[in-house]
This record gives sequence, C-alpha cells and structure tokens, in this order.
Amino acid sequence: MNRLRLDLQFFAGEKTEKATPRKRQEVREKGQVAKSADVNTAVVLLVVFIVLLFSGHLYKDVFLRLLRQSLEQYMFTDITIDSVHAVFIRILKDIAGTIAPIFCAAIAGAFFANFLQVGFLFTTEPLQIKLSKLDPIQGFKRIVSLRSIVELLKSILKITVIGVVTFSVLWFELDHILSLTTQSLDTTLSSLASLAVKMGLYASAALLFLAFFDYLYQRFDFEKNIRMSKQDIKDEYKKTEGDPLIKSKIKQKQREMAMKRMMQEVPKADVVITNPTHYAIALKYEDGKMDAPVVVAKGVDYIALKIKQLAKEHDVVTVENRPLAQALYHQTEIGDMIPEQFFKAVAEILAYVYRLKRKV
Repeated sequence: MNRLRLDLQFFAGEKTEKATPRKRQEVREKGQVAKSADVNTAVVLLVVFIVLLFSGHLYKDVFLRLLRQSLEQYMFTDITIDSVHAVFIRILKDIAGTIAPIFCAAIAGAFFANFLQVGFLFTTEPLQIKLSKLDPIQGFKRIVSLRSIVELLKSILKITVIGVVTFSVLWFELDHILSLTTQSLDTTLSSLASLAVKMGLYASAALLFLAFFDYLYQRFDFEKNIRMSKQDIKDEYKKTEGDPLIKSKIKQKQREMAMKRMMQEVPKADVVITNPTHYAIALKYEDGKMDAPVVVAKGVDYIALKIKQLAKEHDVVTVENRPLAQALYHQTEIGDMIPEQFFKAVAEILAYVYRLKRKV
C-alpha cells in the first residue's frame, strides 16, 4: 500500500501536462517566451543588406565625397589642433547622418522580428539581478547541459552553412573577380561592393532558413520547460478558484443564511398555499403598498414542512390548493409578485383568509 502511494505521488509530480493559460501568462510576464535569437539576427542582416542593395550607389558617392573633402581640408588648410578637431567632428557628423538610415532599418528589423515571434511584450523582469545566476555550480551545469551541446551544434551548423554559401558565391563569380585586375579603380570598387552585398543577402537568407527551424526547436523546448504536473494544475485551480471543500462550505453557509431569512418572513405572511404535502408557498399582500401579492417563502418536502410548522405556530392560515401551489412554486422566485394569471385564484384565497380573521 505504501509503495502504491509513493508511485501515485511520483506520477502526480511528473510534469506531463500542457501549461495552463494562467501559467503561460505568468511566465510571459517574467519575459520567458519562445524566441529564437537567430531569427532576429537573420532579419536584421537581411534588412540591412536590402537597404544597401537599393541605395549602395548613394553611399559610395557620399563616402568618396567625404574622402575628397578631408584630403582637401588637409592639403589647403593649416594643420592645427583646432582644425583637426573641426574636421574630425564634421566627418563624424557626416558619417552618422549617412549610416543613420541603415541603423534605423536595423532597429526596425529587430522590432519586427521580435513582434513576429512574441507579439507586444514589455517587462523588466529579465533585467533584475538574481543571485542564483552567480552560483558556480549551477553555472557549470548550464555549461555542460544538453542545451549547451545543442547550441554548440547549432553554431557549427550556422558557420558551415554560411561558409558554404559565401564560398559558392565567390566561386561562381571567380572569373569576374579575376577580370577586375584589368578594370579601373572605380569599377573594381563598385564590383567588390556589389559582390559583398550579394554575399550578405545569400548568407542572410540561409541564416533565416536555419532560424526558422531554430524557432521551432525553441518553441518545443519552451513548451517542455513550462509543462505542469497534475498536482501543479490542482494547486493552481485551488489558488484561482478556491479550495472546492471551502467553496462548498461557503455555499452551504449561504444557503443556510438564505433559508434563515426566508423562514423569518413566514410569520409575516398572510397565507400559505400547500400541495398539501410536497409544496408550500407563503404569500404576503399589503393593500396600497403592493400591486400584487408577493412570494416571501417557498419550498418542497422538508422545507415545505418547516414552512407549514412555522405558519401554524404563528397563526398564519394554510390553504390547500394543489395546482396553484405547484404553479406558483415553478413560476415564481422569492420576492417576486405573483403572475397576472393567478390574480383571481389568489384573490379568492385572500378574501377567504380575511373573512376567517374577522371571525376570529
């Protein structure tokens, strides 16, 4: 028996269940999401090289102009500390203005790649300092873990694929590269720049292809890490919905209080209409204050018996009318006025009750 109990506890603690929406929200708020850094890198590189592909000639003209202006400044201006400083600041500003579009495109690509993977998410949780990360034992375990081996293999694969792609581009362009020795300097520089952009585009596309599979792996690993045990799910349910035992006790207490309030209204009723054994409906009517009689208590079986006992103890008239008692019980709730179709029948009963009270 003890062995069976231990086995059940073991399986209850094994993380075999998918994470609940609440668990997913909690880990998301902590910044733990399925995301591949390779996707970000590939998208940023691809965006940058696309920008260079369509605007590379503009950058060539800008850098040649900057080089020409710098040489002219040194050749026709006295070289002093102030002049060198001024030239350096001017060149720095020109370069910053030139590469600003590329920089902005890279930032936009990074945001786009992150949004595709995790949507909009802002959290400072990953930036918080955690002393547990300084534990050398845990750090060594991370280094020799299966995940680190997988990351090493991924890095080797990326280097291999990108190396093969760039070498292939160079190999197919080998004749053109060799012919550059006979070309002018401007043509050579333009050709080399175009070749570099072409290599970058092919390498970025290859990296993006690999990043797609890395993203699938990261999702698989993420889902595996956030799995929950059956006990975790039970604990979460108790935390969010409350302990079922406590909830049942609360509901029972609420029913008892509602029953007590209902029974307190029975002595104030004008009449109790019965089945006679299964149903009991207590009605109250105040002329000038109510448009129609109101149900102040109702019940079946044991509750009906209690209502009739209270009515007897407080001299509330009890009238037997089986169809009316059943209809009122099923069509009204406590505090409701009786439906219009029962006005005539109830009015006759109340008239009978008032005549009995006058005789008494």
